[in-house]
Order: sequence, then structure tokens, then C-alpha cells
Amino acid sequence: MIVGFIGLGTMGASMASNLQKGGYKLVVNDIARQNAQRHIDAGAEWAATPKEVAERADVVFTSLPGPPEVESVIYGEDGLIAGAHPGMAYFDLSTNSQDLVRRIHDDMAPKGAAVFDAPVSGGPHGAASGKLAIWVGGDKALYEKLKPVLDSFGDKASYIGPIGSATVAKLVHNLSGYAIQTVMAETFTMGVKAGMDPIELWKAIREGALGRRRTFDRIADQYLINHYDPPAFALKLAYKDVSLAVGLGRKVGVPMRLCNLVQEEMSEALNRGWSHRDSRVTMLLQNERAGVTINCDRAKVKSVLDSDKG
Repeated sequence: MIVGFIGLGTMGASMASNLQKGGYKLVVNDIARQNAQRHIDAGAEWAATPKEVAERADVVFTSLPGPPEVESVIYGEDGLIAGAHPGMAYFDLSTNSQDLVRRIHDDMAPKGAAVFDAPVSGGPHGAASGKLAIWVGGDKALYEKLKPVLDSFGDKASYIGPIGSATVAKLVHNLSGYAIQTVMAETFTMGVKAGMDPIELWKAIREGALGRRRTFDRIADQYLINHYDPPAFALKLAYKDVSLAVGLGRKVGVPMRLCNLVQEEMSEALNRGWSHRDSRVTMLLQNERAGVTINCDRAKVKSVLDSDKG
């Protein structure tokens, strides 16, 4: 099997090196040829254009900054699509737009080439160590056949669903992280301005319930299964805690835009008569605004959590 790799930046270079360590023969291309030298020295072959990569490879990966670069590599002069051929599989490892990956999928189909959106998560250290999540959307049967290739540079390759699904998962993951980061900046500055030493504050909150549990596991108990009664922690008690915290923020003069919005959401939920329900019931307000119903099977949720044990 010949593997093509386009985009040898911080992430791509490490993933390509791990593919070589896994025994795969590489054909590589990058906007700057010098980025490929380490791979060429390790036995990879240089291709002058994305088209040439496609013509010579059975499986092609791209690791690029974003949609404009992906579009250029696919559709530009001597682009990847010009060299696509029957039986070729293309995985885009970039964080991309759903519309673009679906368009590439549809345009490659007449050429007999399969397309997968396969964004990765783990950062430069994960790319170097091989500790990467790889979320894949596309044809499931072909994914299963090619999974050993993915396993050579990521330890958590998983099939997500049809083309475009993995892109959605990556965007939800990243946006959630940055939203949490923004809230933490509000709460942490409030704590420091209220007199806490930053290190001591950080040490303390790491030991709390939020610090001890994986971030996304917190939606399993109530939100995913649509079960808010009886409460694990009542909304009226959570509202008290939030009110005390934003009150402290006002006292020490810390702007807390997002945290004030949290208090407003809780106030609306209290006005619905939900004070004795679980505090996560406020999440139903966003479900209503989005026109979304979430009510997952409890056993399926448990099986996901159990899969990480042992």
C-alpha cells in the first residue's frame, strides 16, 4: 500500500513520521519542500503536486490549516481531484467545514474515489506520541478495512457516521473547550481578585467534583437521558451558589458576562417552576431554542462510559 501525505506542518510532519515508523511507504507533498526533507531522508518519495500524490497513492491524507487550504489542494491547478482514481481513499485530517467535505465527497465519487472527513484531536504532543483521537465520517466498511493505517498514527480512531459527521464532532469538541476556557477566565480572575493565590486556587478546584471527572461525561447522568427527577443537586441550590459567586464578582469588580448569563438561565428555569428538579434542567431551555429533543437510551449511555473502564 502506498500512502500519500500532503501538509507537513507541526501536526502533519509527526503523523507522517509515525506512518513511516508503521512501515508504510510514503509519497509526500507540502507547500515548502524543505518540510518534507526528514521524510525523504527516511525513505519517502517527493511528489511535486497534489495531483501526482493522488496518482501514485492508494490512500491519501491531508493535514492543512483550514477550508481555504483544503479547497486549494483539492481543486487548484494540478489538484488532488485531478489525480483521483478508482479505489483511492482520501482522508482529510484538517478541521474543516461540513459543506466542503461533503462537496469533495460528491465530486470524488464519479472518479471512484472514497472520501472521509477525519479530523484529529491531541495537539502537537499527541501527533508526535501517537496519542491522537481520529474521528472518521464516511463509508463504514471501507473505514474498517483501512483502520490499521489510522492506528499507525493515532490510538483512538473511531467511526462517527456518514460523511460530514466527524467534522461536526470536532467542531462541537473545540467550541466547547474554548467556551469553557472563557468561563474559566471569568471565574478564575474572580477568585484571584477576591484574594486567592492562583496556585492554591488551582490546586483546590482540581480536587472538586468538576476537576475529578472527564468534562463531557458530566452530561451523561441527566442531560443525555432526559432525566432530571429526582435531582442529584437541585436547581434552587445551584442558583444559590451561582448567585453567591457572581455577587462576589461584583463586589471585587470583576466583569462576568458569561456567568451572569448562567444566572439568567437559572432564573428563567426557576420561573418555569423547576426549582426542585436537577440543576442541569436549565439545559432544556437551549434545547427548546434549538428545536432539539435529546432522550438517549440509558443502557447505550452506560455502555459508552463502561467502555473506558479497564
